[in-house]
Amino acid sequence: MSLLGFDAALVDLDGTLVDTIGDFEVALARTLADLGLAPVGRAFIERTVGQGSEHLIRSTLAEAGGTPAQYDTAWALYQQHYQAINGQASAVYPGVIEGLNRLQAHGLRLACLTNKPRAFAVQLLAAKGLASFFAHCFGGDSFERKKPDPMPLLRACEALGSMPARTLMVGDSRNDVQAARAAGCPVVLVSYGYNHGEPAAHAGADRVIDRLDLL
Repeated sequence: MSLLGFDAALVDLDGTLVDTIGDFEVALARTLADLGLAPVGRAFIERTVGQGSEHLIRSTLAEAGGTPAQYDTAWALYQQHYQAINGQASAVYPGVIEGLNRLQAHGLRLACLTNKPRAFAVQLLAAKGLASFFAHCFGGDSFERKKPDPMPLLRACEALGSMPARTLMVGDSRNDVQAARAAGCPVVLVSYGYNHGEPAAHAGADRVIDRLDLL
């Protein structure tokens, strides 16, 4: 894909840069065990991540047979467990380092834009040696609304000093596509991420790629 005409790129984290299902699996299992509940399956986690930690915890409690009344306790436990293992059971996808180097070599300014809480995102980027690529890191708690709302993309464009039409959104799910369309950003999806159990090709992106270094 030609990068001519772009000044900046917004890059999702979970399912795009790093395969983090293992981290979610460990942190959720420990949280549920503390509540006396059985762990949920890996396939369920893959379908559920991407809409923020609050959604993940509420959905996981329902899947595990918990109750809404347990949410506050589950949230606090999850925060503790996830921070303790963040990055330990995850891996950077093949082609990511090369892809980010290519974006920078073309002069694009980069921001990481994720629905993950910002503190966890910053911690993970540092643990995986990716932090230096990004001028900014914005999480699901950085703005009043999360993707698929366009607000995070528009605010990130402002921070990068770029126009949405000249800012490429790179993600892995329909949330990224919907947010990009509403914000006026071109959008590319990776084929290997967590698109709520649906093929990335069905999400309506401008292009789907198998590796980030194919941009």
